Amino acid sequence: MPRPQSSYRAIAKSLRLLALSLPEAEEHFPWGESVIKVKGKIFVFLGRAEEADLLSFTVKLPSSAPLALSLPGASPTGYGLGRADWVTCRFEKNMTVPVELLRAWILESYRAVAPKRLVALIGDDL
Repeated sequence: MPRPQSSYRAIAKSLRLLALSLPEAEEHFPWGESVIKVKGKIFVFLGRAEEADLLSFTVKLPSSAPLALSLPGASPTGYGLGRADWVTCRFEKNMTVPVELLRAWILESYRAVAPKRLVALIGDDL
């Protein structure tokens, strides 16, 4: 089991960079939060950068939602999005962050939202 992470900002930055590395991904700041979109559709919410003791992360998980919801700090996303497989994970001070799992979820969310021609560009390797 991974040890608790010392810097949620560093983790959020690495997740942000992964999301932005995907084809045609763009960052926007509605409501003062970082969201990453592809072709105008959000595929990851990264919360507010200034929250050093909290990592908030929301993605669409058509395949992994049941697993994700079994983790501590995970819940169906509000505003009815949870019914559409959106999951929010909140990691508070000293909680273990499964970084590789979150990276995989970013890719799953991208694949769920992006046009097929863009998904084909990343293949199955990522």
